[in-house]
Amino acid sequence: MLKKIFFQIHWFMGITAGLILSIMGVTGAIYSYDQQILKWINTDSYVVQAENRDKLTPAELYLHFQHVDSNIQINSITIAKDPTASSTVNIVKEGARRGYNMMVNPYSAEVLPEIKGQGFFQFVQQLHRNLTVGPVGKQITAACTLMLIFFVLSGLYLRWPKKHSIKQWLFVKPKLKGRNFLWDLHAVVGTWVVIFYLLMACTGLYWSYDWWRSGMFKVMGVEQPKPEMQGGKPKEQGPRGASGEQRGDASQGRSHNTNIQNRGHAELSPAQMQTVLSQTWTGVQAKLGHDYSTLTLNLPKKADGQVELGFVDPAPQHERARNKAVYNYQTATIQNIELYADKKLNEKIMSSMLPVHRGSFFGPVYHFFAMLAALAMPLFFVTGWMLYLKRRKQKKLTQAARLSHHGITVDPNAKPWLIAYASQTGVAEQLAWRTATSLQEARQPVTVKTVQQLTLEDLQSAQQILFVASTYGTGDAPDLASGFAKKILNSQIDLSHVHFAVLALGSKEYPDSYCSFGHAIAAWLKQNQAHALFDTIEVDNANHEDIQRWNNALAKSSKLDLQAMHIDKTFDRWTLTQRDLLNPNSLGAPAFNIELQAQHEAHWQAGDIAEIQPGNSAKRIAEFMAKHQIAPQTQVESLAVSIEQALWDKQLNTDVEPFANMEHLLEQLHTLASREYSIASIPSQQTLRLVVRQQSDRTGELGLGSGWLTAHTEIGQEIALRIRNNESFHLIDDNRPIICIGNGTGIAGLMSLLHARVRADYTQNWLIFGERQREHDFFYQTTIEAWQSTGMLERLDLAFSRDQAEKIYVHHVLRNQAAELISWFNRGAVIYVCGSIQGMAQDVDQALIDILGESTVEQLRQEGRYRRDVY
Repeated sequence: MLKKIFFQIHWFMGITAGLILSIMGVTGAIYSYDQQILKWINTDSYVVQAENRDKLTPAELYLHFQHVDSNIQINSITIAKDPTASSTVNIVKEGARRGYNMMVNPYSAEVLPEIKGQGFFQFVQQLHRNLTVGPVGKQITAACTLMLIFFVLSGLYLRWPKKHSIKQWLFVKPKLKGRNFLWDLHAVVGTWVVIFYLLMACTGLYWSYDWWRSGMFKVMGVEQPKPEMQGGKPKEQGPRGASGEQRGDASQGRSHNTNIQNRGHAELSPAQMQTVLSQTWTGVQAKLGHDYSTLTLNLPKKADGQVELGFVDPAPQHERARNKAVYNYQTATIQNIELYADKKLNEKIMSSMLPVHRGSFFGPVYHFFAMLAALAMPLFFVTGWMLYLKRRKQKKLTQAARLSHHGITVDPNAKPWLIAYASQTGVAEQLAWRTATSLQEARQPVTVKTVQQLTLEDLQSAQQILFVASTYGTGDAPDLASGFAKKILNSQIDLSHVHFAVLALGSKEYPDSYCSFGHAIAAWLKQNQAHALFDTIEVDNANHEDIQRWNNALAKSSKLDLQAMHIDKTFDRWTLTQRDLLNPNSLGAPAFNIELQAQHEAHWQAGDIAEIQPGNSAKRIAEFMAKHQIAPQTQVESLAVSIEQALWDKQLNTDVEPFANMEHLLEQLHTLASREYSIASIPSQQTLRLVVRQQSDRTGELGLGSGWLTAHTEIGQEIALRIRNNESFHLIDDNRPIICIGNGTGIAGLMSLLHARVRADYTQNWLIFGERQREHDFFYQTTIEAWQSTGMLERLDLAFSRDQAEKIYVHHVLRNQAAELISWFNRGAVIYVCGSIQGMAQDVDQALIDILGESTVEQLRQEGRYRRDVY
């Protein structure tokens, strides 16, 4: 539940604050290199031709500008040691709180061209800090910065249980498709930038909230400077932090004292100022004792003998690594020297917040990657939105089909269509809504309902009805459609006005009951004089060609132009990491614990299904090639692969016409039907676990699915697998009791439910499990007994049929514990059944009916308190 909550908050904040953070990221990346960019586009202002003479001293520059215009008030003068670097004269200018930097030729005092681009960077800075809308924008960006910290931490939390390899954690997998690629890109790149974003967010809040800034000083163990006083009140810090650091200098020669521009020079005449500057420059050169790249002299306010100095090391740690000193020209001594290099690390950090924020504090390599991380901010906004939209679409395909969600004008003369579906695992529901969408795109009015919602009045008032019906188990209706089967299909009603069609879903692996529930619906409609639009269409395991036949038949009978429809099956790449025999020396067929690792960020819920794309063994492919006289390693030109690779997932037990080339051959071969297995683990266990029993035909050849997973695929090889949502078997999200009943490999689905309950610390769990012999067939015995001994499994009942003369099965246990079952039922228990439909599930169903009553069991189904995953 905690993870779900974090996930919901994560995506909700992401799609709301993501745009602001994207703007902040891009502008921050641009602004982080403002000085370098300005110097690059203003070479004529920053670089001059070196001359074979000394640069003009501060005194000479001061005298020059006094002669040019005696009204000029100079704040500071900066001289660089580099013979090609210009000098900087900072002067008082109206509207410029920190003064205006004049770039001058250090040899002639010629004023160089004005710096271009400063206005742009000021706009970028304001956009970054407050979206250019003042205090309101500042609060918005501050709140979004706090959200960024949550995004980083919650993203790590949502990803952390996945103890994958370094490759899975840190490398994007370009071969992934669709949602999995988006999620992988979002998660992997998010992992790359964790440190950058945490540092940017924590330092960015320094300028946002006083309480955060004060907290940083306390945590870092640095005394917080008191704000400057102005008019008897603390001066508003604006873009300066409590340390007095400026965020937005465009020139390293700018004055370190932002109030200098407001000082008058009444106590020193121009002649005296020239003398002071001359003495200071000469004295500093002789007595500073430290090399520098630039030296700034702040013109003194008072004739107190002191001149404030600022100088930068030849190779500074970053652009704000500045040294300070005071020169007393009366005593010719250096006083109060403060070297940046002598500061402790915590003092350096708190006095250099902007370099820490933009990354230059940690060197040019980190600075560059921090800039890339900031530029990547829109990636998370875009991928997050795409994932959100895809999740909405996948969670409820019904939303895409509802007329109210489309601006489609319905044909007023068209007869309404009623589409009813009976679904166990969601496939029939998906096809029903795909059909509805197709009809609505053709301007047809459509209503979609589950068959359990249908009433006789609905059938009497409808003129055109389409049924999409799955067959479950051995020819039964899906669990939720059992009421429809018993009530509606046993009634008689005049449907002579109705035209209908049925799409029947099933699997040819069960030939005796293939699509039987769909055929039962069609037979009942005909018995009640309804008219078939066309013969019932059968669909084998969601086969694309079968679905398209339905679409074509519907288009032909309705004379509508319907778009092609099918169920997309995108299989992901998983690695087979472990395979263990669970029942050595068992009387039954070998059953294996199969473990797989995803090559992407995989998600599923307890109760979901793993759909496997099986393949042919090398032996089977070789026999097929020999039969059709195909040379080994023959290339399929259109696919750029060998014929062996192309045949791995093709149906080879089929008649093949003479073929001219490999492409012609492959056109005749259908893709092997997928196989479904209940998942026995939950994502936080860092692996997807299946329980697979080997199946063999009369010749002893292993079945496609079980053979592929238990024998033909080697450890370390890839498996094509997709997670399929199995909502009807999902775990309840509260602490009501649950009763898990199953046999054989049905333990898989029950184990996932119990793992999730244990993780949630819910202890009202009852497991009833049956197999042949306890000694050989007690799957996951150690785990189950550990749950029992620690109180996580309140009750455990086992039925091993061959351990005594009289065979005992799970339904016998259920009948023997009827009083206990009723007690748990009265406590609100939810019943889960997983395993074989033949025998076990049918017998359990009958036992429940005998103990609780048929109407109660049907009510449990409708309320979601009786859920089955049987096969």
